[in-house]
Amino acid sequence: MNNFSFGTSSPKSFNAYPRGGFDLESGTTKRARSRKSSFYLVRMIKSWGNQLHYYYKRHPLFVFCISLAFGVTFLIVLSLYEHHYRALSNYMKLDNGFGDNYPFAKLKNLVMVAGHSVYTSNSCEKVDKEDSWFLESYQKNPGQAATFVAHIKEGIESTSQDDEALLLFSGGETRKDAGPRSEAQSYWTVAESKGWFGKEENVKWRALTEEHARDSFENILFSVCRFRELTGTYPHNITVVSYDFKEERFAHMHRTAIGFPESRFFYRGTPASATSIEAALKGEALVRTQFQEDPFGCMGSLKRKKLGRDPFHRSIPYPKGCPEIEGLFRYCGAAPYRDPLPWSV
Repeated sequence: MNNFSFGTSSPKSFNAYPRGGFDLESGTTKRARSRKSSFYLVRMIKSWGNQLHYYYKRHPLFVFCISLAFGVTFLIVLSLYEHHYRALSNYMKLDNGFGDNYPFAKLKNLVMVAGHSVYTSNSCEKVDKEDSWFLESYQKNPGQAATFVAHIKEGIESTSQDDEALLLFSGGETRKDAGPRSEAQSYWTVAESKGWFGKEENVKWRALTEEHARDSFENILFSVCRFRELTGTYPHNITVVSYDFKEERFAHMHRTAIGFPESRFFYRGTPASATSIEAALKGEALVRTQFQEDPFGCMGSLKRKKLGRDPFHRSIPYPKGCPEIEGLFRYCGAAPYRDPLPWSV
């Protein structure tokens, strides 16, 4: 048999079907997918650009206004996002600092006693005597000191009736001549001297102070923030203890300003001294009028009064401990605060 040589010993590759895919049924070669879609997208973008340029030449002012509106909208959205991110960041920093170690995490309700004076005596033997307290001229009435003690006792009693309540005495270093002593510490010291009116074992361990408030609105707002610092949450219920003639101011005006639900807000008032009630009612009517015009106490006469009650220029730590309501602390205006709050959502 003859041997036929085909050149090299290695056979050549043989492409039975053309490259690019071959359809056996039709006998045709499949073409590579066209890039029409990407070209179309480029052409569409160019077309939009040309149209925008055309409208800009025909109506430059209109295009400018639209662009400006878009830019402002973008900046507003960016600002809101940045605010939300900052608040969340502060919240994370706060929680990372305390973790699950909030000292009163199991307590759910707030009892706040609003301070009205600073205790100045070197002893606690005469807490119901006027000369043991620093009194303003309008407070120098027989029986005035006893009303402060009544507030302290009422706050302790309210707390003893609620095992989930945290008691806060609220009030800053408001009197220059009284020295750097706060109203809140004064009330806590008097409670201690009275043996917590027989409720020491039940109440003392959950009675603390809020030592920066300079008026009644701050008594509530600052105490809510202090509650958040101590428990990690916001109060479910709030009970305020003060004079009975101040109920309208606290339970309606201040409660409404912070948007707290009426059904979860309680007020326990005690009477003023018999010798001061007439003047107290006149003064209260004036203050209510001021808060009606300035619900957050941040303008005019209320602001000046507040500044006068900060003789030692204490730096206020809030809202560092309650970042979720930072906007409420920063807000100032006659209109209600509209942003959502932890207790309103």
